[in-house]
Parts: sequence; structure tokens; C-alpha cells
Amino acid sequence: MSIESMNHFTVLSSDLEKSKAFYIDILGLTEGYRPPFEFPGAWLYAGDQAILHIMADRPMPQSAPGVIDHMAFTASNLQLVVDTLKHHGIEYKLQRLKGLGIWQLFCHDPDGAKVELDFAANEPEPNS
Repeated sequence: MSIESMNHFTVLSSDLEKSKAFYIDILGLTEGYRPPFEFPGAWLYAGDQAILHIMADRPMPQSAPGVIDHMAFTASNLQLVVDTLKHHGIEYKLQRLKGLGIWQLFCHDPDGAKVELDFAANEPEPNS
């Protein structure tokens, strides 16, 4: 056996509509087909791949399960993303990765999951 690629992440949501708004309206994923599960949720796509599953109406854990720190996505148009986050009042941290020069932007979804967006090194530094 060998791993070929990452399939998807699953996040729990205390408010499905808020979570969908964050990942769709702010980060640009699209909602697509989801099997008819007996619990509410959504499958969000990048292109034709469902990369993020949201599960709602589940109890939120008292403490974070496991050891995963964050999920990371390759992204483009750094200025637009920064402008969108600011427009929605979402705090973020932006830095360049030493040695590679890529931009790393960190923010959190409505339930506190840490999200990293990676932008090409040739993207210009965004205006404040």
C-alpha cells in the first residue's frame, strides 16, 4: 500500500450555515453532491474533488480530539483573500515561509478550526 493523495478533511460545525458561508463565500469552495446521510452536513469541493466535509448536529468535543493542528489549502489571489477576510472581520496572520518565499495566511473557521492558505511566492505583498 502507498498513499496517493489527501482525500478530504472533516470538520464539526455548531452552525452549518455559518460554516458553509465561511468555506464557500470567503474561501471559495463550492457545495456539491453529498450522499443522503441521516445527519445534516455538506460536502465542499475544489474543482471536482470533495475536499472538505462538514458534519452538523453532533456534539462539539470538550477538548480537541487527536493532534491535528490545522488544514492547509493551496490558494491564489492573495490580495482578494486579504480584502475578503477584512471585509468579514476575520482575523488572520500573514507571513512568508523562509527558504521558499511562499505566503502563508492563517485564520480560523467559525468553530475555531485553524486554516492555512498557501500562495505562490510571486504573488505581490497585499496592500494593508
